[in-house]
Amino acid sequence: MKRKEAFQQIIGYKFNNISYLTTALTHSSYLNESGNKNHSKCNERMEFLGDSILGLCVAKYLFKEYPDYPEGKMSKLRALVVCENTLSDIAEKFGLGDYIYMSNGEELTGGRKRKSILSDAMESVIAAVFLDSSFEVAESFVLSFIIPYIRDAVSGKLINSDFKTALQEKCQALGKKVSYELTGETGPDHMKMFESAVYIDGVLIAKGEGKSKRESEQNAAGKCLKEL
Repeated sequence: MKRKEAFQQIIGYKFNNISYLTTALTHSSYLNESGNKNHSKCNERMEFLGDSILGLCVAKYLFKEYPDYPEGKMSKLRALVVCENTLSDIAEKFGLGDYIYMSNGEELTGGRKRKSILSDAMESVIAAVFLDSSFEVAESFVLSFIIPYIRDAVSGKLINSDFKTALQEKCQALGKKVSYELTGETGPDHMKMFESAVYIDGVLIAKGEGKSKRESEQNAAGKCLKEL
């Protein structure tokens, strides 16, 4: 309980139902490790919800604060802000990695610093705040840390290292279509590795590996950009 109390102080939000925070901080590997019977859910479903809430908060802020921006420009700015790199950076500032429940195997392989795990957990925390309160409260929570990133994106200071977005934009400019395919999974559930392939107009260009499907696609896209 001390772990969760400390994290609540860091983020400046006190949960009414602490089970939401428990789930948000639980990585799937933790459930697969023997002896961890007090946690029945991991944060994968919350990650899905948190991603949508974050996207809506950023879209609403851009819509209200930059009334002259067209839809296309707002979409690009939102994609620049709502990405793994931004979320993992925010998570690191909160020290979120120290509070995640994960398996010993995941921790030994650097899980507490892995961008994909940190960004997913950050999205899950956003969802937990929403489920525990309201959209308005969750929005205030999100804006308390996301506004500087939005302003950096608007000013051009936020560098896009979201390789998938960069590749998509490059291919759109060239009139080409990008697609991804999961080509392999190896290892036990708590230490699974994924391999994804990226295709341009149906032609295989590169493959990438990662600890999650998202990470493997990002790495494949990064290699593809170098090829192009």
